[in-house]
Amino acid sequence: MCGIAGRILSGPGRVGNELVDLMEAQRHRGADSTGFAVYGPHLDEGYVVRAMVRDRAGLSKDLEDFLEILREHDSDFLSDPTWDDARTAHVTVRMTIKVPGSMEAWTKQTDTIAQRIEVQSVGRSLEIIKDLGGAEEVADKHNVRDMIGTHGLGHARLATESDVSPTASHPFWARPFPDVAIVHNGQITDYYTWRERLERAGYRFMTQNDSELIAVWISDQMSKGLTQEQALRKSITSIDGVFTYLISNLDSMGFAKDRFAMKPLVTVEENGTLAAATEEQAVRKVCPGEVDIINYDGPSLMNTWAVGEQRAAA
Repeated sequence: MCGIAGRILSGPGRVGNELVDLMEAQRHRGADSTGFAVYGPHLDEGYVVRAMVRDRAGLSKDLEDFLEILREHDSDFLSDPTWDDARTAHVTVRMTIKVPGSMEAWTKQTDTIAQRIEVQSVGRSLEIIKDLGGAEEVADKHNVRDMIGTHGLGHARLATESDVSPTASHPFWARPFPDVAIVHNGQITDYYTWRERLERAGYRFMTQNDSELIAVWISDQMSKGLTQEQALRKSITSIDGVFTYLISNLDSMGFAKDRFAMKPLVTVEENGTLAAATEEQAVRKVCPGEVDIINYDGPSLMNTWAVGEQRAAA
C-alpha cells in the first residue's frame, strides 16, 4: 500500500521541506519506514556518498575498511565523514569522496562489506536518506526539512514481504550509476526470475525487497546503452506485476505504470515545476489553491519531466 512522491522546483529551494509534506500527507499508506532522495547543490569535484553502518559500535573499523577500498580504486575522502548521533544501533554516514577510477569496480568491491556498511547513494548531487518511522520522525532525525535542492523523491513504506529495516527502505540507488534513484509502489511478480538473471550477470542485491529489482534492472538496461527514458518504456512490457514507479537523475524525472494500471499517480505540472504523488490530497499540500490535477490512470503509461533549467541554476 506504499505511497510515492516526486517534486521539481523552479529553482533551488527547500525541496526537502516539500518532500516531507508530501510524505507526511501519505503517512497512512505506510510508516514502517520513510525515505527521501534529494538533489542538492552540485559538486564540482568528487561525489557525495550516503551509507548505512549497521552496528554503531563498529563505526570506526567500518570506515577504516571503507577508506582502504577507496584507496585501492584511486579514491579517498575529500572531507571527513559525518554521522548522526541518534541512539539507534544503525548509523547514517555522509561523506564526499574523490571519483573512483572505475565506479563499477569500486561499487562491486564496496558491496562485499555491505553487511557492515552499505552504500545507499552516490552522486554529484543525489543524497538518499531513509530510516525507520514516519516522515516527521525521519525528517527530524536527519534534518531533511532544511535540505536545499532542485528536485527529489519520497516514499512511505508498508512492509508486506521483506523485512522492516533502514536498508530495505526506499528510495533505491541504481548502482553503480551516480545520481539515479527510484521509488516504487506495487509488487513485482516475476521478481525471483529477474533477480536470478541479473545475479548471473554479476549484479548484487542488497535486500529482499522486490522494489530494488527495478533499480538494478534499470542499471542493467542503461549499461547496455539505453537512455533512462528508453529503459522506462521498456520496463512496462518487460517486468511483470502491478507497479507505478518514479525515477530521477540530475536532469530529469520520470514514471512508468504497468499494463494493469492498478497503482495510482496524480500530478500538478505548471511553469516547469512538478508535484507528483500517489494521492491527490498530498500534491495539494504543496500546491494549494486552484490547480489542474492530472490523473495518470491508464495502463502502460509513462512520462518524463526535464529539470535541466533548474539544475543549471543551482
